[in-house]
Amino acid sequence: MHSIIPTNLKTEYLYNPLGIDSTRPRLSWMIETKARGFLQSAYRILVSTDIRQLLDETGNVWDSGKVESEQSVFVPYGGAPLRSNERYYWKVRVWDTEGNPSVWSETAEWSMGLLSRDDWKAEWIGEPFKPVEGNREAGFFRKSFAIGKPIREATIYATAFGAIEISLNGSRVGEDYFAPEWTDYHTRVHYRTYDVTSLLREGPNAVGTILGEGWYSGHIAWYGKNLYGEALRFMLQLYVRYEDGTEETIVSDASWKESKGPILFSDFLMGESYDARLEHRGWNEAGFDDSAWRSPHAFGGFKGWIQAQISPPIRVMEVMEQIAEQKLAPGTRLVDIGQNMVGWARIRLMGDRGSAVTLRYAEVLNPDGSIYTDNLRTAKQTDTYILKGEGEEIYEPRFTFHGFRYVEITASADVNVLQVTGRVIHNAMKPTGRLVTSDAGVNRLFSNIQWTQRANFISVPTDCPQRDERMGWTGDAQIFSRTATYNMDAAGFFAKYMTDIADAQRKTGAFTDTAPFLKGFSDWSTFVASAGWADAGVIIPWTMYGVYEDRRIIEEHYDAMAAWMAYLVQMNPSLLRTDTQYYGDWLSLNANTPMDVFATAYFAYCAKLMAEMSEAVGRAEQAASYAALFDRIRSRFNEAFVTEDGRIAGETQTGYAMALFMDLLPQDTRRKAASHLAADIEQRGWHITTGIHGIKYLLPVLCEVGYEDAAYRLLLQDTYPSWLYSVRNGATTIWERWDGWTEEKGFQNPGMNSFNHYALGAVGEWMFRYMGGIDRRSDTPGYKHIQIRPFMNDKLAFVDCRYESSYGTIRNRWSIEGGAADIQVTIPPNTKADIHIPHADGEPVYESGRPIPDGANDRAGTGASIIDLGIVGDRRVFQVGSGDYHFRTRLGASK
Repeated sequence: MHSIIPTNLKTEYLYNPLGIDSTRPRLSWMIETKARGFLQSAYRILVSTDIRQLLDETGNVWDSGKVESEQSVFVPYGGAPLRSNERYYWKVRVWDTEGNPSVWSETAEWSMGLLSRDDWKAEWIGEPFKPVEGNREAGFFRKSFAIGKPIREATIYATAFGAIEISLNGSRVGEDYFAPEWTDYHTRVHYRTYDVTSLLREGPNAVGTILGEGWYSGHIAWYGKNLYGEALRFMLQLYVRYEDGTEETIVSDASWKESKGPILFSDFLMGESYDARLEHRGWNEAGFDDSAWRSPHAFGGFKGWIQAQISPPIRVMEVMEQIAEQKLAPGTRLVDIGQNMVGWARIRLMGDRGSAVTLRYAEVLNPDGSIYTDNLRTAKQTDTYILKGEGEEIYEPRFTFHGFRYVEITASADVNVLQVTGRVIHNAMKPTGRLVTSDAGVNRLFSNIQWTQRANFISVPTDCPQRDERMGWTGDAQIFSRTATYNMDAAGFFAKYMTDIADAQRKTGAFTDTAPFLKGFSDWSTFVASAGWADAGVIIPWTMYGVYEDRRIIEEHYDAMAAWMAYLVQMNPSLLRTDTQYYGDWLSLNANTPMDVFATAYFAYCAKLMAEMSEAVGRAEQAASYAALFDRIRSRFNEAFVTEDGRIAGETQTGYAMALFMDLLPQDTRRKAASHLAADIEQRGWHITTGIHGIKYLLPVLCEVGYEDAAYRLLLQDTYPSWLYSVRNGATTIWERWDGWTEEKGFQNPGMNSFNHYALGAVGEWMFRYMGGIDRRSDTPGYKHIQIRPFMNDKLAFVDCRYESSYGTIRNRWSIEGGAADIQVTIPPNTKADIHIPHADGEPVYESGRPIPDGANDRAGTGASIIDLGIVGDRRVFQVGSGDYHFRTRLGASK
């Protein structure tokens, strides 16, 4: 018998999270076993506040008992009411279909946050409210206190209007940056929770906080500063539980002390200025003389939501060493990190007291070798450090980040720069996708997509990380969301972002085009309700449900989505959507899809998705209503925009791709429209004309309608415009524009020309789903029933694709050699999969060297054998349980 081990225990979206708000958290696990065809038949969960009781197989707050169920993802907690500031330990065991139990899992844990406003005893403290002009110094705050007896555990809860860095007894608390991250501060603010037991000690202690502007009052986009307010403030609560069972709380209040310090200026867009001569040595340690420091200003309570952050924090995720350096002029050098990235440079240096070093950041270089900064617009991306002159010094900024590959460093002759490294930051999501092919250009493209996601998943999915924008554009986010979930475990990140979208929703029901939405614009209609952007409020929850089985994201936002649909119907009673403005298929190349075609397609698509989501959460009546709405919009679309011979108004690649992908055409019309799409691509020399929307749908549609060879020709095209054109010209991230730089014209449109913009990287979804062949079956969410259906093409010798699903690793590696197809598949425990093998008449299919007999059938339900589901299209389909499989067959002439 094979061993069975539950592993990778998660609470909600995270491993061992601290300070969650959910009073009925969902628990998930994977299963490790070598057994083929493993299915879980039951589970038992124990939850306890005492880890020793858990080791004795006692759950003092919940013992689920043996529950007959295959469910291992998002199992809701069902025990006693959970309490604020309490730690809970849990473990699970499972049974297979023959009644054999697993061993118990390792112990996992979570802690509850502060569930009631009354649990917050701290006060908001900060700088007195006053208009602020120009540069703003960061505030330094401290509090001394004494601990008189042994400590069992200690926890800090902290939030801010601004960005905070916390320290305790001279040590940094946590690894987070820019906490508590960006929200609509008028509506809600996040708090974060830190276990600081190891940092406290008996006797004198000190807690310190540095308070920067962050998103609250720093520059955002092109709108300037103070968009949410000017009064920076924070709230901190240190909870101590002693070994004798007593408790104590140290809170932020007017007894703290505040001063300015070495951070003269720090802003996300502009950069940071740091004067090391002004450092307060020991300021965050016990015994520091703060008699010259002043009392902070105490503020009244916040009327909005104070909510635990559910997404992983922003952290330094990688360190990049420089690959090259050159002198540009006396005192100025250029450092090449070798990868377009987001974060900052960490510099190690020596020099005289008062000498200054300036760091300017850029993504690419001008032809003369200088840094290209025209595309930054008003963003400065400049850090300045003034040395204290006491030997070796290390500088890295605290409250800013930059998009860059190159760092221009200017310093006086006495300064010796010893080392420069790039500190890569993003929300700390677990990598889940890997793809390697026989083509180096395709591999670089895949790397570029992943690097671009890292660069822009910083609190919200931003459009770009370098210029004066960096906003959470909903259109870019929804287009890329499925690709994002292949690359990283993005469930918590998008759950947070969906709350941002809901917070921004207008009273009319209209979703906005950016989230968080920047209130206070002179025109409230600007950046609201645009087709393909505002529709993210429906598309993102549907995507998260499909990928992660997350029904709660639908339930929490159902009313908001329904209000959006009601708004669309009210604004467009003819069911042809004409109310929208702006954008369309953004950044298409001389092939503008008519706005009413584009907008009506999205209108229909959202109705279709609403029908599916309504069904998923048990709203049968609404499901039928939305399905009927989809049919009516579909009919109007065909009446208004589609000719008898299948031509769609505008005759653009995007128009055809959207109509085909969104199921807007009758079957006979689909074939005609597909042929027009393929003809357009061919007559353009196998080049793309779509913008950021059409690019998501184009290659999947070509595979589904029988033109997979055209999809591969577009993928492998390396002349302008194409993905590999940018790769051939040195790109290490995805460009915003197809024509961001061309050999013929050089840089284009510097006012909007990012070289780190993920939207056109939505082809990553096709690379996983079609080229790699890993997908969920369309009628089953969350990869419980997997579909392996690679579109193999001899333009590539092999593709090796892996995806870490909620159940474990799915792998598909295919290769073509000598007219034979070799397919190696891994299916994780507690799932099953349909494997689609290319079919050639008369050719047998072998698995592990043995031919699979026609009609192979394991109806006994063990899942250990292979079930022949017959021929579907040009493929032979087999259903298998978990395990490793090795298929081989001869290909037909078409391959």
